[in-house]
Amino acid sequence: MEEVRASSAWVASRASHVLVDSSGIERVVETIGGSIPKVEWDFEGIHYFDGGPLTVQYLFVLDALNFCFWPDKDLSYDHLALGLKEALEKDKSAFDADRLQKYTGPQLRELLKWPRPLPLEDERFRLLHEVGYELERSFNGKASNLVKSCGKSAGKLVALVTRHFPGFRDHSVYKGHQVFLYKRAQIFAADLWGAFKGQGYGEFHDIGSITIFADYIVPAVLRQLGVLKYSSALMSTIEANNEVVSGTEEEIELRACSIYAVEKMRELMSKKLGKQVLSVELDLWLWSCGVQSPSLRHHRTLSIYY
Repeated sequence: MEEVRASSAWVASRASHVLVDSSGIERVVETIGGSIPKVEWDFEGIHYFDGGPLTVQYLFVLDALNFCFWPDKDLSYDHLALGLKEALEKDKSAFDADRLQKYTGPQLRELLKWPRPLPLEDERFRLLHEVGYELERSFNGKASNLVKSCGKSAGKLVALVTRHFPGFRDHSVYKGHQVFLYKRAQIFAADLWGAFKGQGYGEFHDIGSITIFADYIVPAVLRQLGVLKYSSALMSTIEANNEVVSGTEEEIELRACSIYAVEKMRELMSKKLGKQVLSVELDLWLWSCGVQSPSLRHHRTLSIYY
């Protein structure tokens, strides 16, 4: 994902609200020592897995809906992953392409057993319709066919997803420059790799090309670790739980600088250890740190991208 790395580096070199602290990166790498703390992909036991095409369908639906939980303080990614898992266990046809095109907001709530409207609910069922329509039109209704068509390349899979499914085209314009972030498209490849343990549908010869998945948890963890520093104005906005508007310089810097910082961390670790370190593994470790830290203060942005 060279376009993600390059455009994030471009933002980091011009950022005024978020600073990447190289000494902070060095301290974290020294603290980690010989290896990234091992975190299993499904460490919470909340995902559906049957080892076949239905798991791929589940993961694609999950990643189509994996965004913006914070407006409902009781809602989290765990509710989404587990709710979809239980729905699929109850009805194996729940995510068939033709059915995805028909879900309404109330039906999605019922599927997830959620008692009230979901944040950005209209966008959520619109994206389900988009996924169902395009899977049916181009991939015989199966996300597994989408994966098979990428030739075991994570980079090609991300390109296919963003080409066919507009809702995954996570990019912004920063100071006149297009910035590619592709959180949900990349996390689909990473989820496949993690779920299938690098085999079968999760086998990618270039998994190292994937960057971290810039959301609202990872930047907060990086700040807590001393890797990112925020301007006083941005910090005040976050501490007051005020919204950081999507597409603003502050919001793009938070995400792009997180990607750039972890790339620098990965490079330093690879050099020290003499072996390849994967951004996917660093992201899983950072994200697990964040979700296990209830006091973590993160930025709040209304977005379908994360």
